[in-house]
This record gives sequence, C-alpha cells and structure tokens, in this order.
Amino acid sequence: MTLFEEFEWRGKLYDATDGAREALAKEKVTAYIGFDPTASSLHVGNLLPIMALARLQRFGHTPIALVGGGTGMIGDPSGKSAERTLMTIEDIDTNARAIRTQLERFLDFEASPNAAQMINNADWLRRVGLLEFLRDTGKHFTVNYMLAKESVKRRLGGDEGISFTEFSYLLLQAHDYLHLHRTTGCTLQMGGSDQWGNIVAGCDLIRKVEGAKAHGVVLPLVTTSAGAKFGKTEAGTVWLDSQRTSPFKFYQFWLNADDRDVIKYLKFFTWLDRDTIAALDRATTDAPQQRDAQRTLAREVTTMVHGVDELGRAERASTVLFGGSLGDASVEDILMVFEDVQSVTMTKAELEKLTTAELVTRTLLAASKGEATRLIKQGGIYMNDRRVTDERGAVSVNDAIGGRVIVLRKGQRDRRVVRIM
Repeated sequence: MTLFEEFEWRGKLYDATDGAREALAKEKVTAYIGFDPTASSLHVGNLLPIMALARLQRFGHTPIALVGGGTGMIGDPSGKSAERTLMTIEDIDTNARAIRTQLERFLDFEASPNAAQMINNADWLRRVGLLEFLRDTGKHFTVNYMLAKESVKRRLGGDEGISFTEFSYLLLQAHDYLHLHRTTGCTLQMGGSDQWGNIVAGCDLIRKVEGAKAHGVVLPLVTTSAGAKFGKTEAGTVWLDSQRTSPFKFYQFWLNADDRDVIKYLKFFTWLDRDTIAALDRATTDAPQQRDAQRTLAREVTTMVHGVDELGRAERASTVLFGGSLGDASVEDILMVFEDVQSVTMTKAELEKLTTAELVTRTLLAASKGEATRLIKQGGIYMNDRRVTDERGAVSVNDAIGGRVIVLRKGQRDRRVVRIM
C-alpha cells in the first residue's frame, strides 16, 4: 500500500493535485505542512496534519514541519470570518519553540536518511524586502486569481471585508513553497482542505518560476457527527500541553467520542491496522455499551501524546470518576479528577473544630447548618464515598485521604473538595 492509498482508506484524503498519487507511489518525496504559532501549544485539531507527516515519514518520505514565525505575523484568512489580532514577534518566537518539543513525540528528527526537519519561515520572510517580494512573487499572480480563492471570496462577502495584509497571505504561503522547493527539494505540500487555494498557488508559482512540477494533498476538516467543531468542549480547547489540558481530561475527551465518530477517529489518530479497526467497528455495532472502541482510542492517543505513565494515571483517575473506591486512589489522582470541582482549603486545626454538618455548610454543599443536618439525617451526604450518619460527629484529619483531601458528595453528582494544608 502506498501512502496515498493509506490516506484513502483512512478517510484522510480530501483532494489532491494531478500527479500526487503517482509521485507518492514512485518517488521518495520531501513534503511539508505549516503550523501556525498562535499559541504555545498545539491542540487536538492539529493531530490530523501531525499524523499525516508522521505517516509520510514511516513510508520513507521526508517530512518538514514549517512553523509560521513569519506568516504568523500576518495571519491566514482561511476559515476566518474576521481579522486576527496581530501577535508580537516575541510571542510568536516563544510559541514556535514550544511547538518543536511537542512534534518530537510524533516525528523522528534524528533518523537517516529521511529525518524530519523543523523550519521556521521567519528565517527568510522577515528578511525579504517589499519591492523584492512584489517583483519576484507578486508579479506571477493577478488580482483576479486571488479574488477567486474561496478564503478571499468569503471575506469579501462579509461585513468586515479583508485587509490588504491578510489578502497578501496567499502570496506569502506560495513564496514559502517556492523557497522550500529550492532549498530542500520539497515537491509536496499538505494541509487542511481550507488550505487548497494557498497550496495550489504555491504549485503554480513553482511551475512558473522553476518550470517544475509540485504537488498538493489536502486533508478533510474534522467535525463531529453532530456538526460541532472537533477539539472543542464546554471547557474550551483540548490542548496537547499537559499544563493546559491535563492527561486525565485529554483521556476523557477521547473516551467520550460518539459511536458515530469513534471509528473515523481510530483511522485518523492511531496507528492501528485495518483488521484491528474493523474488529472494533463490529464491537461498536454489536455491543456499543462496552465502548471498546472508545477505550482503545483513548488509550492509543493518550499514550502517543503523554506517554504510558500518564495513561496509567488517567485510567486510574477514570476508575475513581466512574464508581471506583476513593480510598484506593492517590491524593494526586483525586485532585486531578475533581480539578474543576468547587473546593475549600483549611488547616488541620480549622478542620478539627468542625462537626460534619458544619463542614457541609462550610463547603456550601448546603445553604445552612439546618439544611446540612436534614441532608445527613436523610442519608444524602457522603464523605469519601462513605455515608455520613452523625451530623454532630467531629471531623478529623484521619478522615482525609492521605491526610490531605476530603471529598464530600450530595446525591450522585454534587461534590465539594476539602484541601487540608
């Protein structure tokens, strides 16, 4: 199977220029994908292009991750309904350095002869002169050609229009492709389907200036079966950086995949082969309540992004969340699971002055001591999953898990965390 065929069966091929299939079957190509340094971390929406580069390398081709330290100063209008806020050069450079660390989990930058490269287009775009750029790149594109691009047409039809700055982005991306073609022999650019116009412009520029054939392959934009944007939750973006999105929340994101999406995600975001994915597809149809496909997806992607140790922590924490004993969990796992739960912090001395009813009131699990007393008498309050029976009972640090944390629960879902200093 060629890389092109691999993309086809995984559903990762949206469109390609003429000759791309043959080039990937007959040649060892150098290919690049651009990454926009708008944040200090990539997110799960970037995983599709990252995996495309990683698969390309495994098939013997040479991948280039191009970080847009230059183009990031402008902002790509593709898929955007309004102008981006311009970033400082310092922020762009900081983000670019962070991206390299994350890509090292997927790409081999040491292998020979097809070691991955990470290149920053700031190295040439920040040095190019305006007149030089207009003469050597701009002259090869008519305004009519640029106006016909979907990213431009969409903005022209909106209320805000498009600035000359973002209108020029297509030329910058085409210039990047030409530069990489000249300096690295790059003959393939890949990206999301919203990049089609920019990629084709680069192919055209190489043909006009160098008289050479260059190719483009675009990947589908990932959405959920419900039509929502992939990688967004109620809490916001799901990041690859563990400081922005904990491995536990990352694991939960994949574990919660809809049955209608999970097989597609297994094809997109894992290294599992056809037979394994086909078996999981059958399991999803025959026994959807087992969620075998979702668990496999969560394990595979979490291991790839965060490593085996963090996967283990996420799975242990997941057991706690779904009915496991809190007494068997570590303090760190409990704090990770209930990271977003309302909490109070108090000293050991403060804790041991309180009755159970007073503690329930202090954490705002009940509006008053009277309400707390009634809830306890009715059997509705739990401390570390043990039902509280005495509203006047003293609370001790011995009640705390690891001497550091108490989890109070009202009913099935309403929880508070007490952190003991």
